[in-house]
Amino acid sequence: MTVFGTYSKYYNLLYKDKDYVGEAQFIHSLIQSYSPSVKTVLDLGCGTGKHDVLLAEKGYTITGVDRSEEMLVIAHKQIETKIKTSTEAANHSMLGSAATQLLNLTFIQGDIRTLNIGKRFDAVISLFDVMSYQTTNRDLRAAFDRVKAHLNPGGIFIFDCWYGPGVLSDRPTVRVKRLEDEEIIVTRIAEPVMHPNENLVDVNYLVFVKNKYSGTIEEIRETHTMRYLFRPEIESLFEAVSFKCIGCYEWLTNHEPRHDTWRAHFIGIAQ
Repeated sequence: MTVFGTYSKYYNLLYKDKDYVGEAQFIHSLIQSYSPSVKTVLDLGCGTGKHDVLLAEKGYTITGVDRSEEMLVIAHKQIETKIKTSTEAANHSMLGSAATQLLNLTFIQGDIRTLNIGKRFDAVISLFDVMSYQTTNRDLRAAFDRVKAHLNPGGIFIFDCWYGPGVLSDRPTVRVKRLEDEEIIVTRIAEPVMHPNENLVDVNYLVFVKNKYSGTIEEIRETHTMRYLFRPEIESLFEAVSFKCIGCYEWLTNHEPRHDTWRAHFIGIAQ
């Protein structure tokens, strides 16, 4: 089954507790620290576009790319809702400032390993472990090549990933997550299977969606294969595509990664 295929329509509910506002602010602070002149941003693996909406509201011109058509349908609806709300607040006389900024937000369906938009950006970001979904050396190299092809000289690349030392010291376990809204109750069971010689984890998801009104239950199964990454291999990848690695830190803290760091972010600059 395609990753994020069937349960993409429940994605925003499953991650409604995710701190998108804090993460977007964190990315904004990184951009301002390392390259404050950035105006245009390419987001690889944008999902439903929540980070992109928040970054567009900070004044960036954003292009979001995702392989999932279902995710992008949700992303476009989100923009339409935001613009409608903003224009209504402006009494229909003119676009509100938030809506105007959202007009600088574009979503494109594409594979980040083969992408060719035909233009370059000041910064490329890739969030929520998208690079860990690139499970082979060929996939990773192809994604990095596409990043380089879409960056202006001196542009920055920021991404987060599963960090190898943390995954190996605090190994994945079975997790259960339950969330609900006014219509449905979602229960998701995640069962991991590690493949240590490939640096991979198969996360087998079993999702039950109960409709509160009809009582019907939908069952969804998906497997997400994730690669955990190490600093030396990322530095090697950066070097191979003429990047300089200028930062490797714990996600959202900017602390030096430790043996128990599960998620890290890397910052590279195009040479």
